Amino acid sequence: MNGMTQAFISANRAKNHDDVPIGAVIVRDGKIIARGENQVQMRRNPTLHAEIVAINRACKKLGTKFLDDCDIYVTLEPCAMCATAISFARIRTIFFAASDPKGGGITANARVFDSDKHLWKPNTVQMPEFAERSAQMLREFFAARRHD
Repeated sequence: MNGMTQAFISANRAKNHDDVPIGAVIVRDGKIIARGENQVQMRRNPTLHAEIVAINRACKKLGTKFLDDCDIYVTLEPCAMCATAISFARIRTIFFAASDPKGGGITANARVFDSDKHLWKPNTVQMPEFAERSAQMLREFFAARRHD
């Protein structure tokens, strides 16, 4: 299974504990070294987005603060906080499924990497073949919450 498919499995885990279904996996040399899912509601911590959880786990596993030989796969475009954390971790490439016109930090709003002032600017790749799957998962999650 590829990284994005695994990120969707993590997104489902987030949904199962009533968090917004966003998942992330970090890959090095073709192998998943860390997974993350949103844990904001579960742990009552607004910083525990899927990307942050995955970065923390990857750094712990590898015993390093830099992940410059790693890539991250995320089911939704990272927000400004996560895009900046990805930059600080020096992750090589961000692969994301759906863009996020409201909260995205790469193609919308903050556009974190548009500045030349970043110490580390990862490559960014949107994977449009997964965009609708991500958007549908989010629509269903929020529709269900409105009915509760």
